Amino acid sequence: MSEHPSAAPNDPSRESDGSPARPSRRGFLQSAVAAASAFALPHESAGARPPAQGAARPAALAPARPVSLNINGKPYALSLEPRVTLLDALREVLGLTGTKKGCDRGQCGACTVLVNGRRINSCLTLAIMHEGEAITTIEGLAHAHDGVVDRAALHPVQAAFLEHDAFQCGYCTPGQICSAVAVLEEARRGMPSAVTSPAALGNDGAVALTEDEIRERMSGNLCRCGAYPNIVAAIRVVAAKSGNVG
Repeated sequence: MSEHPSAAPNDPSRESDGSPARPSRRGFLQSAVAAASAFALPHESAGARPPAQGAARPAALAPARPVSLNINGKPYALSLEPRVTLLDALREVLGLTGTKKGCDRGQCGACTVLVNGRRINSCLTLAIMHEGEAITTIEGLAHAHDGVVDRAALHPVQAAFLEHDAFQCGYCTPGQICSAVAVLEEARRGMPSAVTSPAALGNDGAVALTEDEIRERMSGNLCRCGAYPNIVAAIRVVAAKSGNVG
């Protein structure tokens, strides 16, 4: 008489010698998946609290108000909700899509435009804040003839970017160009940067635009393609033509 009772021929729970069967790999995986699925299901308990009433409701729109903007030398009479950013007014309302929406947080510089000659991130400002000011976008830098812009009508910075291949995908390029135009004017007026030394100031009070100066002043404009060396080269060419290169 054997010590263990013989296993039934078709009993999957026993080996042939009557010992408990080892779990198969497939059986183990099926059990693990079933357990994970059970834990993933929502559980209701007697103490569970119902969701808060009226939570996360969208904010109501404020009434639109008239807004007068001067963009690229043309007046525009708009009706805007007061919280519309300048960037959205340009792109979504006026169709001036040259100004790009990148991060929408003021970190990449793709939405840079000029307001009274100074560069700003248009995603961080409201359109209603710029009534009566001169706004210039990338579309306003070149001089169009009958709606057509030829190379001779380009702004010197635009022409230099083309000459030096200072872009690849081109998405950041409008913001880069607008910033570069402002950089040239800032240096001409003697506005220092974080790297400006007394030796960089010329007799006319202008700051000589060395590569370090340009890189520092353009650091708020990001290029995911990495075209920075060509961007610096293009700006130096334009600065050299005005005698303001270091």
